[in-house]
Amino acid sequence: MHSINHAVMSVMFTAWGYQLTYLEFFAFVTSVVGVAYGIFGPRITWPWWNISSLLYAGLFFEQKYYASALLQFVFVAGGIWGWFGWGPKGAKPAKLSLRTNLYWIAGYFVAWFALYPLLVHIGAAASLTDAFGFVGSCIAQVLMCVERYEAWPLWLVVDGVYTYQFWHGKSYLTAILYFIFVLLAIGGWKRWLRVANIPASAMK
Repeated sequence: MHSINHAVMSVMFTAWGYQLTYLEFFAFVTSVVGVAYGIFGPRITWPWWNISSLLYAGLFFEQKYYASALLQFVFVAGGIWGWFGWGPKGAKPAKLSLRTNLYWIAGYFVAWFALYPLLVHIGAAASLTDAFGFVGSCIAQVLMCVERYEAWPLWLVVDGVYTYQFWHGKSYLTAILYFIFVLLAIGGWKRWLRVANIPASAMK
């Protein structure tokens, strides 16, 4: 086990003083593929999400981003849910009601400020942004699984915060990954909103 851990955490190459490990590289690649698939809604997106989530769980734990590490197992659970929930034909995006949106927003802020002091207590890195990202990602993942287009604007905000967090923490490739996620979230937002606006009768 030690030899396997040493292999995946070994440095793939160094550029401008930044050491890229094999683990971070493969986590990066599988994440981009998974999110890119998610824009178009095929069910194959979920296995890619699960693989990347397991890889990033190990990476984030090493970096002491404990909430982000735990979040990856939420993603794995969501990936299983999404695989069976979407069905063979993939996602059929719809919209949340205004009242439901307000409930989610209120729950977001309550959970964020409840998690933050816990992360501070256990010595997590970047506790404020990590708590924000954890709660937002959990909500966005649920919205993805139930095929609601509001997942994408939430991903946009969360991924923007994570871009800052990981760049500030000098995990540059992961920061670039989350910036790519920001761009992909814009594409997902546009496409899922367009599909959600199509009358249900026209999609049969």
